[in-house]
Amino acid sequence: MFVSASTRGRDQASILHADLDSFYASVEQRDDPSLRGKPVIVGAGVVLAASYEAKAFGVRTAMGGHQARRLCPQAIVVPPRMAAYSRASADVFEVFRDTTPLVEPLSVDEAFLDVSGLGRVSGTPVEIGARLRARVREEVGLPITVGIARTKFLAKVASQEGKPDGLLLVPPDRELAFLHPLPVRRLWGVGAKTAEKLRAHGIETVADVAELGESTLASMVGGATGHQLYALSRNIDRRRVVTGVRRRSVGAQRALGRRGNSMSAAEVDAVVVNLVDRITRRMRKAGRTGRTVVLRLRFDDFSRVTRSHTMPRATASTEAILAAARELVAAAAPVIAERGLTLIGFAVSNIDRDGAQQLELPFGDGARLPPDAGALDAAVDEVRTRYGNLAVTRGVLLGRDPGLEMPMLPD
Repeated sequence: MFVSASTRGRDQASILHADLDSFYASVEQRDDPSLRGKPVIVGAGVVLAASYEAKAFGVRTAMGGHQARRLCPQAIVVPPRMAAYSRASADVFEVFRDTTPLVEPLSVDEAFLDVSGLGRVSGTPVEIGARLRARVREEVGLPITVGIARTKFLAKVASQEGKPDGLLLVPPDRELAFLHPLPVRRLWGVGAKTAEKLRAHGIETVADVAELGESTLASMVGGATGHQLYALSRNIDRRRVVTGVRRRSVGAQRALGRRGNSMSAAEVDAVVVNLVDRITRRMRKAGRTGRTVVLRLRFDDFSRVTRSHTMPRATASTEAILAAARELVAAAAPVIAERGLTLIGFAVSNIDRDGAQQLELPFGDGARLPPDAGALDAAVDEVRTRYGNLAVTRGVLLGRDPGLEMPMLPD
């Protein structure tokens, strides 16, 4: 693990946040020249990405396909090509790591880069950022926006403000002048619900938040969120760019769109089975086991619910993790029925990086050893590796659309 620790760098705007613009849609426009300059939507049932031409009509990621086409009837809808996006992401991160060894990935299309200490070799942060953008455009063929600031938080805000296809520097002596006029939603941790609570108290901008004390904020939005907003509204962010961090969880999620409102329990269960199957295969491939299963739900009003269950032993067994996942969904059934489900996701955390599993002896009641679930999982994995993912599947998934998995994003 490497952590940027230059004391002088902390007083300079030397953290870059590089964020590809409408990543999936940009890859489609890159690979098909006929799509360039036109409104493009990736994904039919649920919008996975929209080009800026489509966004101009109000189309947004995670929006239902029918709503998106009503807003932009002339949009060209294309199916997702995950393999192409993975290749493009790998190519972009190669440019990142050729720019500086201190790269902290956030997702497939964005990362923090620390360029402090590179002045003599590579120039100013602005020059480095401009070169990075040119290389991504020339070598990968994609537009990218770079925000530059003294803190990670402000660098990310700068890239949001600099989009699309821009470069924006926030000088240290202009940080609060830049930050305070922005809407409160620019603060990390402020989603629709928190913004609504703040608006009820007349708080619309970051400056409004900065005028309040931490205890006042805590009374409005809770202690942890209040502490975070108090710090960020003053650009207090001591986190450094860290690379070499191992994944703390393995997850997958699927957007259901408006049709989630009418899904039967059997249809929801099929989604659960599919997601858990994918997660556990990845865990076994990476040699990981985990103890905690986390359920994440999103609803019509964009609110979210999270539930978790910790098992007594770390495992990568599909059956064990699926049983825990089904229990979580069953417990959340009343909420799902009331609020309209639009997304369901799972993650397995408390990861054992060495893949350790506790073995048990068959004590009690003359018990026989159960069938070796681990051997069964391994056999199924081997068949799928050799003959494709559809060579072996579960009966509950026969005749059903497996759907498109979305990348897991931070809460």
